Amino acid sequence: MKIPFLILLFLFCFQYPGYGEDYSFDLSETEKKPYHIGGYAEFNPVLFRLNHESSLYKLGFYNKDEGSSIEEYHFRLQLEGSYEKGISRFFVRTNSELNHSYSGWDDKTDIYEGYLSVKPSSSLKIDFGKKTLKWGKGYAWNPAAFIDRPKDPDDPEQSLEGFIVGSADYIRSFDGDLKTLSFTPVLIPVYEHINDDFGEINHLNFAAKVYLLLYDTDIDFVFMTGAGRTRRYGMDFSRNISANFEIHAEIAYLEDYEKRYTDENGNIYEQKQDVQNWLLGIRYLTEHDTTFIAEYFHNAAGYTSDETKDFFSFIDKGYEAYISDENDSLLNKASALREKYSRNPLKDYLYLRVSQKEPFDILYFTPSLSCIFNMNDKSFSLSPELLYNGITNLEMRLKAGFIYGKEDTEYGEKQNDCRMELRLRYYF
Repeated sequence: MKIPFLILLFLFCFQYPGYGEDYSFDLSETEKKPYHIGGYAEFNPVLFRLNHESSLYKLGFYNKDEGSSIEEYHFRLQLEGSYEKGISRFFVRTNSELNHSYSGWDDKTDIYEGYLSVKPSSSLKIDFGKKTLKWGKGYAWNPAAFIDRPKDPDDPEQSLEGFIVGSADYIRSFDGDLKTLSFTPVLIPVYEHINDDFGEINHLNFAAKVYLLLYDTDIDFVFMTGAGRTRRYGMDFSRNISANFEIHAEIAYLEDYEKRYTDENGNIYEQKQDVQNWLLGIRYLTEHDTTFIAEYFHNAAGYTSDETKDFFSFIDKGYEAYISDENDSLLNKASALREKYSRNPLKDYLYLRVSQKEPFDILYFTPSLSCIFNMNDKSFSLSPELLYNGITNLEMRLKAGFIYGKEDTEYGEKQNDCRMELRLRYYF
């Protein structure tokens, strides 16, 4: 078995001799280095308990017998580096993964970001290359992030792969109620082997963001057009009501959004319509260092409860057909549609995360609890988590995931009903 994956360990040893009143000062030690190299290595074993009665279990394991649980092992190496010279800076971040699951080993390496920045003045910066723009103010979702990949609400702080773009940032500062104004135009080419998963190929797309710091409120106006994706508009804001209380919101308007869905017999329908997606959230820190993050997300482009129920019924019919005559054609058809129904596919969700820093004076320890609640079918996930970073450069996270839902609901039809995972991450 060949495993083309290397874990790099960097060991730095520093000695600082000091003797009596002898003292020396080297100015070069305080100078900013023109380069930076860092990253992390991660080991992430996961145990899933399978739900044999669910539709997605039948879809994924109809021709397999994995028992009551499955194990997965994930290795990740993420490296980043930068180099600055004059008005130019080059930044690159790579992500390498080695994964083992019931289907065997697989590995991949991607460049998450790799771009050149040129800053001819203090108010202008121009970037070329692969970049994550991080538009939007939401924590778990970002409906106005038109040129970023969607977050995983179950782990929203993970790094995301960017797109190849050309962008600029022009910034001006003022006295008065309007303190800052910036304009960010972005070109997104979509051609074969260049952003070919962004939209229709052989097109050049344009997006822009206008940022205002107005009355101590962060405000963004965003826009995107081009043949690769339909035209869309949006805005967001974030404001600190007090030192410990922040509110944020996003709204996005998508023209001619195309939704594909199936009925219980596998007939596929396409529907085009203008939709409005929006998010409203708060972040609150108590005097006892308890942090609350709450968000409501309305996904008008999502499916109704009946549409997801039809999809699950189609899977069940396909499974019955396979059991009777080993014909898996319907299941293969359902597999092609599965991605659209896999991550928060319905219309209305609530997100809540509560974390407590160093309870009972246990240093470097942070327990938390996260919940994603589907308001349409009343199913939800609950994820307790324990985080400890008391060892230099090492982060240890133990996390569980429990899902609850009736038959034909989003979480009730997941292929597993709980999971346990450990994440060991070493930074260098």
